[in-house]
Amino acid sequence: MTEIDAKIDALVPAWLTLPDIAEQLGVEVTRVRQLVKDGQLIAVRRGENRALHVPAAFIDGDKVVKGLSGTLTLLRDDGFTVEDMLEWLFTPDPTLPGTPAQALSENRGTEVKRRAQALAV
Repeated sequence: MTEIDAKIDALVPAWLTLPDIAEQLGVEVTRVRQLVKDGQLIAVRRGENRALHVPAAFIDGDKVVKGLSGTLTLLRDDGFTVEDMLEWLFTPDPTLPGTPAQALSENRGTEVKRRAQALAV
């Protein structure tokens, strides 16, 4: 897992620990760890105890935000690091409007994925 710098930490408005996510999703923490390992979620080490945290925007009630997994795969295939993905997902884009993470949570994933694909060109 990756530790993040202050710039990325400041871009992400809220974080959840893996146990918090497990509780929201109604699963065991090991299942959340598997989602991270499988690339369906991004987790980074932050805070004094360097616990794993996931951006809260990636969780929608009792499920992972629709379209997130595919978007992360596209970005990873484009050579993005975890830091690069977080920066791209949480940097405001006036043409969306908002951030790609906000667009995903508002069910505008098709446009976000299109933009992620265009990054590879």
